[in-house]
Amino acid sequence: MVFELYLGIALFLDLVFGDPRWYPHPVKIIGKASLWFEEYFRKVLRSPKIAGIATTTATLLVSIGVLVILFKIAMSFGEAIEIILAILLLYSLIAVKDLVRHSREVYIALYPSENINEARMAVSQIVGRDTAAMTSTEISRACVETVAENMVDGITAPLFYAVLFSFFSVYVPFSDIAMAAIGMLAYKTVNTMDSMFGYKNSRYLEFGWAPARLDDLVNFVPARLSGLTVVLGAFLLKYNSRSSLKVFLRDRLNHASPNAGHTEAALAGAFGIQLGGPSTYFGNLVNKPFVGDPERKISADSILAANRLILVSAGIFLFFCLFLRFIFI
Repeated sequence: MVFELYLGIALFLDLVFGDPRWYPHPVKIIGKASLWFEEYFRKVLRSPKIAGIATTTATLLVSIGVLVILFKIAMSFGEAIEIILAILLLYSLIAVKDLVRHSREVYIALYPSENINEARMAVSQIVGRDTAAMTSTEISRACVETVAENMVDGITAPLFYAVLFSFFSVYVPFSDIAMAAIGMLAYKTVNTMDSMFGYKNSRYLEFGWAPARLDDLVNFVPARLSGLTVVLGAFLLKYNSRSSLKVFLRDRLNHASPNAGHTEAALAGAFGIQLGGPSTYFGNLVNKPFVGDPERKISADSILAANRLILVSAGIFLFFCLFLRFIFI
């Protein structure tokens, strides 16, 4: 139960303090490193796709390599230092409170006064679409979609790889919580590169192929498990779990990403709302496939309900992962 205790401490720190800003954030360092590798490999390699593969590989190896070195140094000072370093890294790489906090800022702007300009400003911090002309309904929809998608990127997938990598502690000279930190960092490295290079524009269409495909691969299992736990969460919270399962099975692939639609579909079904549809990106209208059925109008209250469902579902997801760890270790 020691591993569970250390992981619980990291989660507690995130829930209380949120994203730490008092020291260089690992994701920002990874981002800067990947930009440096991009510049270097674009110069030395003619093919953008090969340069993208090289950048992805180098960034991933350097990120993991640096962390391994840090853990070796920490171990020389004692096991307690290694554990503290691992907990701090896990805490900095989980994004539960920030996801809830940013979405609540949108809710506060919309309810009860409906300050549309403030709401547009708040939602622009968490979505990539154009927000200047959004209505309150469109703002709420965008926020709910982001909460559902980021459940995987910010919470469940990082936890999945933390628990998965802890299995390998018997083969390496690191503790299980240190291996969990390495696994979570490896995932966040891939996810960060996809968010930076995974654009389908002239600059990154070929270069971003490698990080985008790798991100699709590492999210394949967590996204599907997350969708199923949203159905279970809907059941526990007495939302419409039957509709959640129906829409999950029917609409989970109605998305440009092979993974992003699973939690969206399960959540939309639970609330009887419809996500997707037309959105504007950089001045261009994009008609996304619809997810769910428009039985109820999306409102600011949908944001709070989405937060509640995502938190409970993420708890179920973690319990499932730790249960499997208990069985096999």
